[in-house]
Amino acid sequence: MTGLPYFDLRGKVAVITGGGAGIGRGIADGLAEAGADIVIGSRRLEQCAAACNEIAAQTGIKTLPLAFDLRDPVSVEKFVANIGRIMGHIDILVNNAAVIEEKLILDMEESDWDLMLDTNLKGVFRLSKAVVKKMVERNQGGKIINVASIAGLIAWPKMSAYCASKGGCIQLTKVMALEWAKYNIQANAILPGYFLTPMSTEFVHSDTGDKVIKSDVPMRRVADINEVKGLAVLLASAASSYITGASFTIDGGQSCR
Repeated sequence: MTGLPYFDLRGKVAVITGGGAGIGRGIADGLAEAGADIVIGSRRLEQCAAACNEIAAQTGIKTLPLAFDLRDPVSVEKFVANIGRIMGHIDILVNNAAVIEEKLILDMEESDWDLMLDTNLKGVFRLSKAVVKKMVERNQGGKIINVASIAGLIAWPKMSAYCASKGGCIQLTKVMALEWAKYNIQANAILPGYFLTPMSTEFVHSDTGDKVIKSDVPMRRVADINEVKGLAVLLASAASSYITGASFTIDGGQSCR
């Protein structure tokens, strides 16, 4: 990193929700490779710990796995307090944790809707508010990276709650950018398309998935997890000091159609 100091994250602490697997794990790996110490939080402590152990072994940076529930305000406050006590501060927050369930609107219960909105949108609001309070007190600026989706731009049947939550996340990111610019805190969103993750493997390798990807994605393939690293490092580093409120699609051109 000596040749590219504006991408150097040494001395920074990055928190990634849902960073034990999939896109969150790719982001955690990328930020660690750039020098940031890593906190991975989700409801599954075992998965968080396994990811942290692998990242620490590969990079030598400090890691911390913590279990918490985004939907529980008390759990969120304890999560942030524990990070402050153990790691000292938070410089980068990556809101990646999300849930998805496909249902037609007429078949959807309010509980289905509430689960996705409470996790994917309200959870982003809840955790960001708790973290940014600490950033403001510390007065050293900060970075908020919200992992939304191209589903916030494109509508799909059976995805009403997910699309609504991700569209809301994009708009929430813009308001964060406006309100927190005075604190030198930049907020931006990453909008992934099809990535090869544990959740998508079955679909990607199915005949239906293959047809969809080849017809809808101009690059005619899914993204590898490693392909999110560079964008994540950009948005977490000094290289993006004048970028805020922006949404970055990483979808092989799918949203251009």
